[in-house]
Amino acid sequence: MSEATDRAALINEAQAIIALGSKSFRSASALFDERTREHAWLLYAWCRACDDMTDGQQLGHSGKRSLGPKAAHRRIVALTEQALSGEETGHAAFDAIGVVAGECRIPRRAIDDHLEGFALDASGWTPKTEDDLLRYCFHVAGAVGVMMALVMGVDPADRDTLDRASDLGIAFQLANIARDIVADAREGRIYLPGIWIDEAGLNAEELADPRNGARIAPLAERLVRLSRQYRASAQVGARRLPIRCRLAVLAASNVYGAIGEKVVERGPNAWASRTVVSDSEKLEEFALALVQTFWPAPTARREGLWTRAA
Repeated sequence: MSEATDRAALINEAQAIIALGSKSFRSASALFDERTREHAWLLYAWCRACDDMTDGQQLGHSGKRSLGPKAAHRRIVALTEQALSGEETGHAAFDAIGVVAGECRIPRRAIDDHLEGFALDASGWTPKTEDDLLRYCFHVAGAVGVMMALVMGVDPADRDTLDRASDLGIAFQLANIARDIVADAREGRIYLPGIWIDEAGLNAEELADPRNGARIAPLAERLVRLSRQYRASAQVGARRLPIRCRLAVLAASNVYGAIGEKVVERGPNAWASRTVVSDSEKLEEFALALVQTFWPAPTARREGLWTRAA
């Protein structure tokens, strides 16, 4: 089998993974040019596989855990190392990271940054401070933002644009945490800073009960306020992307922003049912992104925002 055939097979497999794992991401990727779309699919496949192996899931859904979290993480690291060394792993999703990392000049540091997020999850880690929370959000999502920016053609030396790409991933994760406070707590996962929880007079058991929504809501609103700052910074970086990538990123930013705002709007009832953005609302956010694509870049300084290590 030729190298070109191997690559085509990996892309087909990655496309199948994204079709089952994330319809929203698949739809957004349709806005990319063909080469960028292929790279985005390959990167997604690896991220999805790492996430699933850590959580004992399959494409984001419950499954039978074959390894404990720490053993699963060691397996993830070993397979990733093998792929980056140019060896076939026998797992399409891990072979995919070897291809996309080489073709898009993704630094090893960015890959290791993301792997650190899975290590935190595997260890049962919980944040004590806001800085801890932001560091976690960077590893699980901001690092993906950095890699996606490289996939979209951002120069690896363009520090400011990559930092703003990281900001968008952090904003996304903060919105996700706000939406899933109760569901995560039921699974024994607490991503709110311990200091915040103590100040609110809550404990892990109470966070898992939607009847405590009135006491949980201020914590969710605090998360959303944070996410707004990081989204504002990311809007600046998005304007530096090629136009099709710019549109896709702005649309995704708007949709995730809408999730956070809906959590705040629902207040104490935000965890009685899952907060979702409807298809019609997504179309509205896409239409807004289309207009934003041609607006002048906003002004948003990064001073005071959490920043990845140099």
